[in-house]
Amino acid sequence: MKITAKLDYTCRILCELAREYAKGEPVRIEQLSKAEGVPANFLAQMLGELRHAKLVISRRGTQGGFLLARPPAEITLLDIIEAVEGELFEFNGNGSTGGRSSRRLKQIWGEVREAAAAKARSYTLEIIAAKVDAEMYYI
Repeated sequence: MKITAKLDYTCRILCELAREYAKGEPVRIEQLSKAEGVPANFLAQMLGELRHAKLVISRRGTQGGFLLARPPAEITLLDIIEAVEGELFEFNGNGSTGGRSSRRLKQIWGEVREAAAAKARSYTLEIIAAKVDAEMYYI
């Protein structure tokens, strides 16, 4: 699995929405763009996809913007990956089971996918967003 720019940007934007969640006020695209360094034109498309995946909601008008659809503790990294990229470690093999190793490899890829999914499920937006403020850099 490659970590695409789209997935990275999406995670960063959702972290910003998680940090703003307690305020209960919508966050505007311009604020998200500035806070996370994500191009505003890309944000609109991305937020539309997240709304379709029911991870965010939008409000229109002068006081409008975007909010998380549920609390940050209820949105996992796996939810985000699946919304943006689809299934984690999707098998794109030719479907052939003719080789000597194909059946065993398919089983192993399934085990790797399950282990990665379990780890991604263990990280919530609440956990991810909290780490940003706690980071320390030493010189």
